[in-house]
Amino acid sequence: MKRTTPPVLSIRKVTTLADPFADGILALLPRLRRFAAGLSRDTGEADDLCQMTIERALRSRSKWQQGTRLDSWMYRMMRNIWIDEIRARTRRSETFVVEDAGLGVGASGGQEARVELADMDRALARLPDEQREAVLLVMVEGWSYKEAAEIVGCPVGTLNSRLVRGRDALMTLLGEAA
Repeated sequence: MKRTTPPVLSIRKVTTLADPFADGILALLPRLRRFAAGLSRDTGEADDLCQMTIERALRSRSKWQQGTRLDSWMYRMMRNIWIDEIRARTRRSETFVVEDAGLGVGASGGQEARVELADMDRALARLPDEQREAVLLVMVEGWSYKEAAEIVGCPVGTLNSRLVRGRDALMTLLGEAA
């Protein structure tokens, strides 16, 4: 019995999808992969970066205007995603103590530290829920504004204003306690 091998498909032929946006992304793919590989210096990470960029571009399709340069828009998007990823990695690697060490914070302090901590707890409890969430996520837990906004489910600007109002209210409340 004679074995037959399947025909080899040519990758060089680029099909058109009759959609300038999708065709543009398809044509940019080799260049985007090369740029991603240059940024990450790892093929697996480069593929992930390409995938995230294309996903974001498809979600943000309405923001791209036909007639403008799709390539620079995609490159800028990829660069921003990469910067966000590097920042997140840096934050994750900057753990100074194990998480369990946080359980004993404030318990072994002196009398003044316990009073200050109790004042802070009471002041936090008096804040509206949205402001308390913003203060806890950003100032206590160390999340970025963007990450905290995603957790809370609001725009970054809204989270920023909640944080500012909460921080100001805390300072006022703690000033009353002094």
